[in-house]
Amino acid sequence: MTNRLDDAQSPYLLQHKDNPVAWWPWCDEAFEVAKAEDKPVFLSIGYSTCHWCHVMAHESFQNIEVAGMMNMSFVNIKVDREERPDLDQLYMTVCQMMTGRGGWPLTVLLTPDKRPFFAGTYLPRESRQGQMGMLDFIPRVREMWNDEEGRAKLLSSADEVVGMLEKAAQHEGGAMALDPDALHLAYTQLDRRFDTHLGGFGTAPKFPSPHNLLFLLRYWKRTGQTKALRMVEKTLQQMRLGGIFDHVGYGFHRYSTDQEWKLPHFEKMLYDQAMLAMAYVEAFQATGASVYEQTAREVLTYVLRDMTDDDGGFYSAEDADSEGREGTFYVWTADEVREVLSDELADLFMRVYRFEKGGNFQEEATRRRTGENIPHLKQPIAATAQELGLEPDALKTMMATAREQLFEHRDQRVHPGKDDKVLTDWNGLTIAAFAQAARVFDEPEYAAAARRAADFLLATMRTDDGRLLHRWRNGEAAIHANLDDYAFLIWGLLDLYETTFEVDYLHEALALHEQLHEFCWDGEHGAYFFAPEDTDDLIVRQKESYDGAVPSGNSVAMLNLVRLGRLTGDTAYEQQAEAIGQYFAEAVMQRPAGFTAMLMALGFILGPSYEIVIAGEAEADDTQAMLRTVRSEYVPDKVVLLRPPGDAPPITEIAAYTEAQHPVDERATAYVCQDFACEQPTTDVDALREMLTGSS
Repeated sequence: MTNRLDDAQSPYLLQHKDNPVAWWPWCDEAFEVAKAEDKPVFLSIGYSTCHWCHVMAHESFQNIEVAGMMNMSFVNIKVDREERPDLDQLYMTVCQMMTGRGGWPLTVLLTPDKRPFFAGTYLPRESRQGQMGMLDFIPRVREMWNDEEGRAKLLSSADEVVGMLEKAAQHEGGAMALDPDALHLAYTQLDRRFDTHLGGFGTAPKFPSPHNLLFLLRYWKRTGQTKALRMVEKTLQQMRLGGIFDHVGYGFHRYSTDQEWKLPHFEKMLYDQAMLAMAYVEAFQATGASVYEQTAREVLTYVLRDMTDDDGGFYSAEDADSEGREGTFYVWTADEVREVLSDELADLFMRVYRFEKGGNFQEEATRRRTGENIPHLKQPIAATAQELGLEPDALKTMMATAREQLFEHRDQRVHPGKDDKVLTDWNGLTIAAFAQAARVFDEPEYAAAARRAADFLLATMRTDDGRLLHRWRNGEAAIHANLDDYAFLIWGLLDLYETTFEVDYLHEALALHEQLHEFCWDGEHGAYFFAPEDTDDLIVRQKESYDGAVPSGNSVAMLNLVRLGRLTGDTAYEQQAEAIGQYFAEAVMQRPAGFTAMLMALGFILGPSYEIVIAGEAEADDTQAMLRTVRSEYVPDKVVLLRPPGDAPPITEIAAYTEAQHPVDERATAYVCQDFACEQPTTDVDALREMLTGSS
């Protein structure tokens, strides 16, 4: 049996193509059928690597009895949240309004005109522990829908929810600019939630939230508040030690189910790798500690090895489950380790990586110990070496050998499913991560990876008339780009320009911004809608500002605009950035710690920030020395341009102010400006460093 998902490109929809549920993809025809048959719509939103989506599918959507009831009672629609994040955001907002919480799978019941009257997440097949199961839920809904009084209650609920959505969407913004005090308030709120013993913020479950760490690094830089830096370092160190990091194959799992970072939820998401790599790169710049460089490199090694398409794009995710069970690919019994390693090395590995006799791994749902272990560290390997009376380098070498052997063995297991669609927004983040790592670590391989991905997106993710698209898979690009696609790709291109100084990437960033402005800007009230203006299947267009797993598109767009303004010398970009901040100022001041990415843009505007032009031949030794000096210092709020010698290099078309900035005495020369005032140009790298740091 197949349903109407058979022709989908989405790996998530294809997982459900053989369900006995008569699934439709999201389309006008499905709602026309619902109207004709006078049925409500059962909308199920999830993604391919979602563990609880798999559980609900196995319990209910693959069950003949439940499927029969669904087919009789509803028109059933499946949506991949990663393909249609606009739908997901809209109906997740509904779920949070109606229940106070959200998550996936997202289950929403709609009228045939798309108005929601019920929202929830995972529903079990049978009722248990006070939660109604599908076998009781479906008849109850059918009974209410077919009863005049019951339907009136459902429709009244739908009207109330839509009214709240429309009221929120009609917000006109405030008259006041974003308050600089928000920076300190956000720091204070994060400080209150900080786990001083284990790092991170709050209790279980713990999410990495790397944009908070990027904000704290900037807050430390501008204020000298050392506790902000300690919060960042403690969190990055504890995550690297914990089981949330894959010590055998590298990369980070999605979040920790416990407070200690030990027991992960095993999905690996591309956006987490990108954002965390950026956090570790910046921490290395700020501190010089080699563990941060090592971790960033390991994350990017994982992405290049397991998440990169032959054409250059980056895949979306790897599943938590394999062989029908969460975490199977990643956990180990002591006997398995001994099968792979010599007795001495096995004992040493299990001691270093905290194996327990009865297993340290607990299943997320039941908290039942399985006898298996997830490798994690209590402390850095050098500290363990001291306890064991071993030389740190010797123990590190032995653990590297053990890791390689275990990796080769693990590679023979059944791998978790890979979601191999390429998403423009998440690829933009990953391009930014590779570009930043390339220039900080002086690693050409990373620049090449960023360049290949950018070239792939710019060549492939477009309609014939040049409009940006959201998703590519199996040679097919589709779905008009949303705010995040534009904002995150522009972010990546700006970083790629500052790594390669290929002016075409800056041209593309400017052109994409014009598209974003055309399709998503609210000319009446300000800020960006998430969905483009010609999206015709949403009951409400929303504006997102709150940072979730990734920074909000409006926050990133605001930061992009500041950078574009400083790069081009066109103050109109920065005025538009300030308009975004003004629109969301009231919401930001209510909970500043929820908007740390937007506050990074505010910090850039407030300064101190720098515009740096290096005038010289790109490959010349003195030019490269200047660039190494700029890149070795942690100065996050800056833009850097390369101005080659000659009368009219391409960069002068974009940044006219560089026309007069030439090498002095035929030597590479740095022009540094701050707060609308420029220092005397210098050909001396020590003088350049002093300009950026205030110390010689």
